[in-house]
Amino acid sequence: MKWMPVLFILFALCVVSCNEHPKKTAVSNGVSDTLAGFRNSRVTGLQYELSFDIPAKKQEDIAAKMRLSFHYAGAAGAPLLLDFKEDPQKLKKIVINEKEVPVSYKNEHIVLDARLLQKGANTIAIDFTAGNSALNRRDDFLYTLFVPDRARTVFPCFDQPDLKAVFRLTLVIPRDWAAIANSKLQDSVARNGRKTLYFAPSDKISTYLFSFAAGRFNTAREKWRNSEIEFLYRETDSEKVNNSLHAIFDQYKKMVLFNEQWTGIAYPFQKHGMVAIPDFQFGGMEHPGAILLQASTLFLTRDATEGQLNSRAHLLAHEVAHMWFGDLVTMDWFSDVWMKEVFANFMADKATAVPDHEQGFSLKFLTDHLPPAYAIDRTTGANPIRQTLTNLEKAGTLYGGIIYHKSPVMMRQLETLMGTSGFQKGVQEYLNTYAFKNASWPDLIRILDRHTPADLRSWNAVWVNEPGRPVFDYKTELDPAGGQITGFSVFQQPEFGSGKVWPQRFDISFYYKGLVRTITVSDSLAAQQVPRALERKRPLFIQFNASGIGYGVWPVDTAMLPHLFRIDNYVSRASAYISLYENMLNGRYNTPLQLLRLFESGLSKETTELNLRLLTGYLRSVYWNFLSPQQRHQRTEHLEKSIWSALKKQKSPNNKKILFGCYQSVFGTEPAAARLYGIWYSQDPPVNIVLKEEDYTDLAFALALRNTTGDKILDRQLQRIKDPDRIKRFRLIMPALSHDPAVRDQFFAGLQRQENRANESAVGTALSYLHHPLRQPSAEKYLEKTLELLPEIQSTGDIFFPGNWLQSSFGSYQSASAYHTVTTFLQRHQELNGHLKAKILQCTDNLRRAQAIVR
Repeated sequence: MKWMPVLFILFALCVVSCNEHPKKTAVSNGVSDTLAGFRNSRVTGLQYELSFDIPAKKQEDIAAKMRLSFHYAGAAGAPLLLDFKEDPQKLKKIVINEKEVPVSYKNEHIVLDARLLQKGANTIAIDFTAGNSALNRRDDFLYTLFVPDRARTVFPCFDQPDLKAVFRLTLVIPRDWAAIANSKLQDSVARNGRKTLYFAPSDKISTYLFSFAAGRFNTAREKWRNSEIEFLYRETDSEKVNNSLHAIFDQYKKMVLFNEQWTGIAYPFQKHGMVAIPDFQFGGMEHPGAILLQASTLFLTRDATEGQLNSRAHLLAHEVAHMWFGDLVTMDWFSDVWMKEVFANFMADKATAVPDHEQGFSLKFLTDHLPPAYAIDRTTGANPIRQTLTNLEKAGTLYGGIIYHKSPVMMRQLETLMGTSGFQKGVQEYLNTYAFKNASWPDLIRILDRHTPADLRSWNAVWVNEPGRPVFDYKTELDPAGGQITGFSVFQQPEFGSGKVWPQRFDISFYYKGLVRTITVSDSLAAQQVPRALERKRPLFIQFNASGIGYGVWPVDTAMLPHLFRIDNYVSRASAYISLYENMLNGRYNTPLQLLRLFESGLSKETTELNLRLLTGYLRSVYWNFLSPQQRHQRTEHLEKSIWSALKKQKSPNNKKILFGCYQSVFGTEPAAARLYGIWYSQDPPVNIVLKEEDYTDLAFALALRNTTGDKILDRQLQRIKDPDRIKRFRLIMPALSHDPAVRDQFFAGLQRQENRANESAVGTALSYLHHPLRQPSAEKYLEKTLELLPEIQSTGDIFFPGNWLQSSFGSYQSASAYHTVTTFLQRHQELNGHLKAKILQCTDNLRRAQAIVR
């Protein structure tokens, strides 16, 4: 956090009340680090009393009242700024310390005249109309989502994470609605078709964690620990509900118990509560007592795949871990937002590990984290784990694959460096020291330093403060007869730039007939000899990072390729798949077509579900992103036959379904189209494959892309859908798939209005179909406007939407003209925010690489 001299602060914040002649002021939009620091040093004891009168119709305004109490240290005549990013006309009445005053508003702030404030206790009462942008109002329900700085778009507040407060909430809602909040319900009064809900004072939390949801929800409750777990949901599929409710409650309780045991701290909040949100724009959000969760991840049928079950377990584990990491101890500024996310993912990985099944944990960790981390870190827009932030209005741009996926890899390396016991003791000390307070990454490093002799500061410098990843290579020397290794050297260099070395632990495996010998390298250097490799017999092949614990682009011994699908250890096979794909992107070892053929040959041989999912994902990526249209045309029929043959040979129903999805993704011949149309039309899937409503919806989308009568297919599928939320989602996506270019043009034009982007999850899906490779010749004209809208998307959308907007639009382009659109836009918009520029570079990296790879 940057600090400024006190005199400059006083000058910059000096502003007079509106009944005097206003002077020029430096009050700026957003919440700057300077403003946050000023307020943090002077405001304490915050309490919000909030009341919202919510009508049934989402078009109608929400009348609201707030009474804010706090202690103020004073500031020699400087005004105090209250954040409100809304039309000032929505401020109806302001009373400061029992005196009504005119509204004074400037650049997203209510200006509180210093002459009306007093040292010590103060109260601010405001009548206002609530802002809508973070209320996520749907036709018959709403939910708040205030991370990172969007509380100020709904109600006036000090919207910064280090001013924690107690919230007391009152909601007036339609009588047939249900509601949930951070704290327990104290009382409910029904009158004239409406009811008023009075919630108890919350625990001490940051504004971004304050939350409520209200609407037509079903409610499930389960008694636990002399209290209960409350769960609101809208799912209407009885099979999913009956199959999932017990599992959701059971998984939640297991995650709470795990975190209590690991941290040594009892669950820190007064209430247990969850809400399942249809088409939720996040996976989940950790509001204590009112955790929001993606409904489709929670509610599963009896035939759910291992991947779906893992996703549900990990989602619940991640959000529960936040109760300690983020909610109990909160970062003091959003430059350290990654801290809460790394611990949530890291602890979720631990909590979902199966006892005595280390290999399974390693595979899940590897496939969950390395591919998405590499997808960002390999780009020219890669960002470090810890980023600078001068204003919270840009905090949403910090989120992405690095903080969610590279940081758990980093934390696993840190735990290995420190030792499990020392690491756990250090984290426990950190949580106890800063409970219900705020802390920074340096605060944690200082504590961890006391529990290890390792040099954490040097280690931290490259892992946390630098972007990118190392690229490794090696050199083997053999005796004249070629029978024994006489020299073995390993080298690393940064993928971009120079001078960086990632100290880390990794392994090198030497494969012999019926035997594998593994060497662990504990602290890698820029160049080093590996003495333990000497005098070994020449192996069949060598594999780097077979355990998946290391991070980087690893060399591939091409002698491995004939043996690839016979490697016994499934973690090692997954690590090999990842290395082959990453090296292909860098132009090493295999061309895209060669890699496609290799992976295609393994579809019937790879029987581990997570590995098969990884393999088919890479196959689809190579097929659509890195084969030319001519190569795709020549390869499609053979690929279809290979996938269908593998589908019939696989014994696991889940593996068969994964291959069916792969087939559905890449099919292009008339016989394949006829086969899939018949399955969709009759709803008669292949033997031992179970398809549900959502599967037939995805199949209808795939058919509509390739069929001149696609609109009729979509109309028929719409009639089959029963759930009202899924009907609305389908209707939003349909125009993007229309065979009529004019309809698609109208759909994209509509996205330029914020209200048409409200369902961000569905919009992202629609964009991926609008820009599907089969539609790109007619869709490329949308790309320039897509980029031009990005600053508005960042300003009005939620934290993941800018990346989703870009990835869904540019993710499968490979043409030189599309790349020219990107490079020209960046050249013409030098003033573009650096974080947004990085997002563009990240999401168009495959397009950049395709210029060199696609032939």
